[in-house]
Amino acid sequence: MKNKENASLSIMKIICVSIILILISGIGVLAVNTNVTDVKIILQNGYEMTALTSKEKVSDILQENNIILEENQKTIPDLDETVTEGSVIRITDKSYNEIEIAEVSEEGVQTSLDDLMQNYAPITEKIVVEQVAIPYETITKNVAGTEADTQSKVLQQGVEGLKEITYKIKYQNDVEIEKIVLSEVVVKEPVNKIVQVNKKVITTRGSTTPRTATTAVSYGGGQWSYSASDFDLLCAITAQESGSSYAGALAVITTACNRAQSGKWASNGSDPLSQYKARGQFCYSIDNHWRNKLNGNYPSYVAQAVTDALNGKRSHNYLSFRAAGTHSGVYIGGNVYF
Repeated sequence: MKNKENASLSIMKIICVSIILILISGIGVLAVNTNVTDVKIILQNGYEMTALTSKEKVSDILQENNIILEENQKTIPDLDETVTEGSVIRITDKSYNEIEIAEVSEEGVQTSLDDLMQNYAPITEKIVVEQVAIPYETITKNVAGTEADTQSKVLQQGVEGLKEITYKIKYQNDVEIEKIVLSEVVVKEPVNKIVQVNKKVITTRGSTTPRTATTAVSYGGGQWSYSASDFDLLCAITAQESGSSYAGALAVITTACNRAQSGKWASNGSDPLSQYKARGQFCYSIDNHWRNKLNGNYPSYVAQAVTDALNGKRSHNYLSFRAAGTHSGVYIGGNVYF
């Protein structure tokens, strides 16, 4: 009986030892069959890390290494793809175009290094100064009031200004990717263009109609009345005698008006034009240069002075004048009146 019990114990020991050996063998086989791969992970900021992993899926490898993607990030290869020994997982911005995947061998697929590095080329910065024109403004001055028929005159030409703008520009792969204004300095201020809108003055050439009269001009109460051509002649003679200013022209026509209203000069005529035409008195019968001033070839202020005088305006009470320096008297507009 005792021998049987000893035999049973021996058999039990053998069975236990066998089970233990089987378990140890299974664990060893399991360890041998588990693949561990070497994978490189490159973060978006360029930091590289090497991971030893038994995972094959990209998402699992990132999770194993506690790497969480932000909303604007992606991986190359994609999260659902698998990787092999020596593969590179790159984290990049979603805005980058997909990198072309090229099959290089029967063992698997890998990313073209040249294409991949295009998105991670170094960024360079430059400070650039540019000169930019400052446009001038156009200022319009309306002195014609509500007059419909107007003409414009440029009083001051516009000139563009100049400013210097300093930029900080970033380049990647020789392509501008960012441009920031650092400063702006005005080198030259612009000069505004000034335009004046005047009442339109009609000038007639080759006819006897002066630019300042349409039909006739009458002296107050109808004492003197002139046709347009006679008014033009009055202005031409006045301008020849003293056409450098309104005051000078008014002084000349005032003299003719004073003579016409004075009994002393009645023999030369009873109106200013007749006084102008009297022999040996005014330029009409002396030098004939007044002819060049017919048809409105005189300043507008001369016509205004003649019109004012015919309508009663006077600037002095004298009846005669001479060129300045030839006689004593009152100096007005280049002549001496006495």
